[in-house]
Amino acid sequence: MTVEADPAAPRSARGQALRLPKHPDHCSDPAELASLVRRLRSSSERTLLAADLFSGAGGMSLGLEQAGMRVVFGADFDSDALTTHAHHFAGMSVGWDLGDPNRVEEVGNILRSARIDVLAGGPPCQPFSKAGRSRMRFLVQNGVRERHDKRRDLWQSYLEIVRLARPRAVIMENVPDMALDREMFILRSIVRRLEDWGYSVQERVVDTYRYGVPQFRQRLILVAVLGGLEFTWPAESAKKVTLGNAIRDLPAVDPKDGWASDANRAGWRRYAGPRTEFQREMRSLVPAGQADRVYDHVTRRVRDDDEAAFEQLDTKTRYSELPAELKRYRDDIFDDKYKRLDADDLSRTITAHIAKDGYWYIHPEQNRTLTIREAARIQTFPDHFRFAGAPTSAFRQIGNAVPPRLARAIGAAVVEVVERGAPGLAVTTSDTKSALAEWFRISPAISPWLRSGSRWLVVLGDTALGAESDTVVNALWPSISGWDDPSRLLDESELVQELAGWLGKPDLATRLVELARSVTATDGALDDAHLTELVAQGMLRRGTAELAMLANPEGEEPVIASTGALRVAGRYFQGTERWLKNRSSDGRIAVGRLIGFDEESTKAQVALIELGAHICTPKAPDCSVCPLAAWCKYRNER
Repeated sequence: MTVEADPAAPRSARGQALRLPKHPDHCSDPAELASLVRRLRSSSERTLLAADLFSGAGGMSLGLEQAGMRVVFGADFDSDALTTHAHHFAGMSVGWDLGDPNRVEEVGNILRSARIDVLAGGPPCQPFSKAGRSRMRFLVQNGVRERHDKRRDLWQSYLEIVRLARPRAVIMENVPDMALDREMFILRSIVRRLEDWGYSVQERVVDTYRYGVPQFRQRLILVAVLGGLEFTWPAESAKKVTLGNAIRDLPAVDPKDGWASDANRAGWRRYAGPRTEFQREMRSLVPAGQADRVYDHVTRRVRDDDEAAFEQLDTKTRYSELPAELKRYRDDIFDDKYKRLDADDLSRTITAHIAKDGYWYIHPEQNRTLTIREAARIQTFPDHFRFAGAPTSAFRQIGNAVPPRLARAIGAAVVEVVERGAPGLAVTTSDTKSALAEWFRISPAISPWLRSGSRWLVVLGDTALGAESDTVVNALWPSISGWDDPSRLLDESELVQELAGWLGKPDLATRLVELARSVTATDGALDDAHLTELVAQGMLRRGTAELAMLANPEGEEPVIASTGALRVAGRYFQGTERWLKNRSSDGRIAVGRLIGFDEESTKAQVALIELGAHICTPKAPDCSVCPLAAWCKYRNER
């Protein structure tokens, strides 16, 4: 349905607010929703029913419907986004506070009554304090459900609704930063809970352009399937949709045409027709009577001085390189304040910031910022999709949205596994964590200092014997472990010299003495900050410091993406270590998937690091002793 702007609506410099009516099948209460659900369930064209929490304008909802589902419930706090959602999608669209425990319970009960098949959403995930993480970990590990209150982060509300509604599949979308905190606390907590409730879980950082989105935008996607079914990620496209592919068919806009200009009073511009496959898809649902029109093709009026500055920009020019008379901002702070986009490449990420100004999004060929319709196209909203509210609100809704093409790809893969099943059951994080932790306990390949529980002994053992054979380690470790306090090592410096000479490493004694002195100078403390400082000073290998942190973690144990651990994870999941493109995002997520999140996770992580260092080596991996071999893609494809 396409609705033209109300010609009677008040106009101002801020632009005309677009009013949208509710969908014909909009439901105002649970009773009406139940009636709609019964009708949809009895239809000969039965489809999966979905709910979209934290839905925004409905990018996820649109993609799920394009994948064959029907979205019958949406929730968001943005009133304009909610109006947009209620216009385009059937069922209930509610502005309820999902930080309110009563509302959470109500939503869970509504969705359970409706027997929702798929629950999707992108709950905000704020970092926890260390004290909060400690409390939450206790609850997770002991299966205790904390009383829900407004102080809890909304991701917990989302999980509570999953627990109550028991959908057949869960899709969660978020920014990659959710996986970048040192302990990956939130992500690992979510996976642990979902697995405890019988879901198989997979998560991945995806580049949206690989699913036909014409911008560089990364999102963290988590998919959970009830019953332990194995989810298969949708195939990525080798074809890149460029910015020019996406918007070059749209008519030129005069930089002097602002929101309220005469050129925009009709609410639409003349349109000549699509020229590329992407453009044809964007126009496919525009009503026949509006085929010669494009709506929402408006942007801010460009100031004269900005227009002169834009004229000086090509795609590589930085703001700091503009002539001084054309700068309105400090170029030491705003080095990239203005950015002309490249028609022959991906757009930069469209974010909600575009609602404040469009300087990061200057048209590739015209001296103006992007229009609402161009931003929507870059996010893959088709041209029939309208946004309620003022232009700045439309920009905000677009910037906050999940690209529908991404949601469509993920949704289609979920439909496949839910409706048709899977080749087998997924291996869970609990499975791999338990196998690794057991290997830690019994394998002779685990260096003895790693079982000591002492940071100092890990530093001492790994520095002195980390590169030695098992024979040497077995012969010398009983004596070296007697230096379980750095002061004892200093008292026996002559024996340390003798040890170094026996190993043929004359510099080793000096290094061990320096380390012992550094630790005793801080009253024996060897906290994370001290270990990091020793690495920075060149006194300690980073790998040794990381192992020491795991020996006795400060609060939650960090997720460590060591080279060896990444090699194991890459081979395990994809058959090659080269799959892991970014050790700080998809690499750490892969490591987190293997080690889990409970009292056994530290042992599992040490085992994973040791596997990579001594067993799963680059050239000669010994799969016969690997605890992950039965499930490893690398081993099973050799």
